[in-house]
Amino acid sequence: MIKLKADSEVELMRQSAAILRETLLMVGELIKPGITTAELDKVAEEFIRSSGGEPGFKGYHGYPATLCTSINEQVVHGIPGPRELEEGDLIGIDCGVIKNDYYSDSTRSFAVGKISSEAEKLMKITKDALDSGLDKARSGNHLSDISNAIQKHAEENGYGVVRELSGHGIGKELHEEPQIPNYGSPGRGPILEAGMVFAIEPMFNEGTEEIKTLKDGWTIVTKDGKLSCHFEDTVAITKNGPEILTR
Repeated sequence: MIKLKADSEVELMRQSAAILRETLLMVGELIKPGITTAELDKVAEEFIRSSGGEPGFKGYHGYPATLCTSINEQVVHGIPGPRELEEGDLIGIDCGVIKNDYYSDSTRSFAVGKISSEAEKLMKITKDALDSGLDKARSGNHLSDISNAIQKHAEENGYGVVRELSGHGIGKELHEEPQIPNYGSPGRGPILEAGMVFAIEPMFNEGTEEIKTLKDGWTIVTKDGKLSCHFEDTVAITKNGPEILTR
């Protein structure tokens, strides 16, 4: 059952997303060799709380931090800590905010200093795939049209699409129905309509699509140790097309 949001609810989600957008911009400006992921996490939490929001991830199913900081072969859910970023790293910063009882959710991936041309391409294609998926978040389309648009970008460039993880509905819960896989045939699933709000999040791997979870119970990595990249936005379907709340 996909929950439709009234215009007033979407407005509350805009306010949550505005804090999240500014948080990720601030964190992005701090990313450089030598900074630790724990330092980034501290800045993010302080900014969110000072802006009238709450970290959406901290305490969620026991998760210990405000950010997920996933570096290189880490796909998602990397836990901030003493690790220092190094020149050439690729880092995904995933963050959620709660304000007015509503969640927003977004991920940005960043280059640490100068990165390889292969990493640059992976970042560009993953971001392009997100944009293609967001463009399909329109009334009258099928849910799987989003999934198919994302999958095409991966396969045209020889990347693995992570299949065990997916986008999702979002609102008063961080994860609502429906699940939105990053692969699938077009023209399937529910018809999209105004009032639906989704978090769309392609995760592409340089090599195999296969993943595994580390012993910390959170960090998910590529099975072959190759690079992964993740971008995500929260988008509201409106009568006038997709409104990307986290941009």
